[in-house]
Amino acid sequence: MKRRGKLYKAKIANVQPATFYDSNDAISLVKKNATAKFDETIELHIKTGCDGKYAEQQIRGSVVLPNGTGKKVRILVFAKDAKADEATAAGADFVGVDEYVQKIQNEGWLGFDSVIATPDMMGTIGKLAKILGPKGLMPNPKTGTVTQDITKAINDVKAGKVEYRLDKSNIIHVPVGKASFEQDKLQGNFDTIMSAIVKARPQSLKGAYLKSVTLSSTMGPGVKLNVSKLMNA
Repeated sequence: MKRRGKLYKAKIANVQPATFYDSNDAISLVKKNATAKFDETIELHIKTGCDGKYAEQQIRGSVVLPNGTGKKVRILVFAKDAKADEATAAGADFVGVDEYVQKIQNEGWLGFDSVIATPDMMGTIGKLAKILGPKGLMPNPKTGTVTQDITKAINDVKAGKVEYRLDKSNIIHVPVGKASFEQDKLQGNFDTIMSAIVKARPQSLKGAYLKSVTLSSTMGPGVKLNVSKLMNA
């Protein structure tokens, strides 16, 4: 069993284990517990009742956070000719096709945070699915990262677009912002994410959709939220 230090134990002492917090109180508590020497990321962890083995119960989408993520995002765009020029003009960090496919395949290069592609590139970069897919980086029309409107896609990512999807345990992990954000900015981002995920409930799902919702910072303990209030918000 991993031993916890005094500082972490002190943080846990701030959290009532039997309490399910309202989002405003949870955000305040998580911010209080984010005492690392770096600006910790605040994340949502949502355990769902979905079964990702079934296509109709898969959840995947994206949303632009109104107050951004607080992170500088490195963008890779797979595009050619005029669309490549458009991507460069819009501020993409890396633009090209074959050289980046080879760099990822042969060198294991992953020096980027978001990948965008024009539809005609998908046949070429499909070979990267086994590398990018597990990391949530494979371009997908559902998240707006396979598109002809390269400029909008890049601007959305820069503005604070985050993607959400089920992992293998049917849990969604998504960043809300940085601990340094003001309370109301984190609340705005939180509300935007939760609204999108609540609306994404699969029609075929029987039973509970959100089984648990936890908010935490990078180095802090989780704070459980009141699920019924989130579903009825």
